[in-house]
Amino acid sequence: MIFQTVFECLDISSLLLFGFLALLLTDIVRNWRPGTFPPGPLAIPFLGNVFTGMDFKALERLAKDYGPVYSLRRGGERIVFVSGYRMVKEALVNQLDSFVDRPSVPLFDGIFKGIGVALSNGYPWKKHRRFVVSHLRYFGEGQQSLENYIRVECGYLCEAFKEEQGKPFNPHFTLTNAVGNVIASVLFGHRFEYNDGNFRRFLELDNDAIVLAGSQIAQLYNVFPSLMKRLPGPHQTVIGNYKEIELFLADEVRKHQEEWNPEQPRDFIDVYLSEIDKLKEDPLAGFNIESLNVSILDLFEAGTESTATTLRWAIVYMMHYPDIQKKVQTEIDNVIGQSRPPALADRPNMHYTEAVIYETQRIGNILPLGFPKMANKEATLGGYIIPKGTAIVTDLASVLFDKNEWETPGMFNPQHFLDSEGHFRRRNAFLPFSAGKRACLGEQLARMELFLFFTALLQRFTFTAVPGEMPSLEAVQGFTQSPKEFRFLAVPR
Repeated sequence: MIFQTVFECLDISSLLLFGFLALLLTDIVRNWRPGTFPPGPLAIPFLGNVFTGMDFKALERLAKDYGPVYSLRRGGERIVFVSGYRMVKEALVNQLDSFVDRPSVPLFDGIFKGIGVALSNGYPWKKHRRFVVSHLRYFGEGQQSLENYIRVECGYLCEAFKEEQGKPFNPHFTLTNAVGNVIASVLFGHRFEYNDGNFRRFLELDNDAIVLAGSQIAQLYNVFPSLMKRLPGPHQTVIGNYKEIELFLADEVRKHQEEWNPEQPRDFIDVYLSEIDKLKEDPLAGFNIESLNVSILDLFEAGTESTATTLRWAIVYMMHYPDIQKKVQTEIDNVIGQSRPPALADRPNMHYTEAVIYETQRIGNILPLGFPKMANKEATLGGYIIPKGTAIVTDLASVLFDKNEWETPGMFNPQHFLDSEGHFRRRNAFLPFSAGKRACLGEQLARMELFLFFTALLQRFTFTAVPGEMPSLEAVQGFTQSPKEFRFLAVPR
């Protein structure tokens, strides 16, 4: 009765104000940060810290203000950020089993559906990860080894560069096609010609989706998916691109199903089809055609984007540092010569070349924030309590540029990976592939590809800038960090 009388005395403006204050109070109470939770900047009601920059410099400032373990609020969700080598190692290595789950990422949920390899959790993830590792190992040890696939593709790539006749060209999709062909040979059992229009379309769609997924507007989709899915923007392009990519992959799977012979598996798809049949009595393992399509996309992106982008950065840095390029070529000439192509057996004898590749990965900083993880149980990190279900972002850029770990963190300096005698040395703070149980599955393949492609190209070409077109060292900020589009000259040696 009292409330009815009060409401009758209020006009519409007062009712709206009353409703807003009630919502505001609810938001404050619901998102109150306990003292045991990592600190962070003041959040805007309802929105949180959606306007806080997610670039390396902005996160570096936050870590300086709040410490190596801090939090940001995105809408109604609090995300914990972990910065610096010591604390990232604590989260990913020392607490190996605390942060192995993946959180929901609305922008990707409709495509990856929490299945496959990269975004699944629990029992299905363990089964898929074990299956993928076993399959990649089989190809690494079989007669048609991964090295053979890469060396064959190196020949095609060098011929494609040679056909440019030392004239200016953009290497973006030629490199991506070459790297993509290696994982395509494993997944599909065949490669694609560089002039294949359908595969080029597939690569362009995937590249655009990866770049746009890192945009601020696309990231808002993860905060307010119900609202953003009704609005235009780059997030719609990301979703549309992946739907078209799904059709390409589904067509490959359909062809394999029609030709499948379980007695003679040719590639990943064939072996996965056999696994579906083998585990039909274990539906919780999640082996089915839908998971096969998602797993293919997981592996293709993991086996293509970061490696191809690193090779583009390598070309850019060789143009900016011609003296370093010359030293690499001298080592190639001394160890390999010009009469045969490079092989993995050469790698232990090529200390400087290996150091240049590692330094390119470090300063290229391809995946600065890795992929988000989630606490699968309550844990303590940096003295703070991280509740189960909390999303965790490990700032890999802060590790690769940690002033306590690198002598000249902001400079391209291959000496970071060489000892006093000029021998290659590994560094604990070199974590471009992340670490722990969620480390990149394609790390060994990527290392093989980077060495063989890089040495094969520099064995036969010198990279120089087009007059007046020196490529920028500023990165394009997307889900990954890539060079701005550039042209260059591949001059035959």
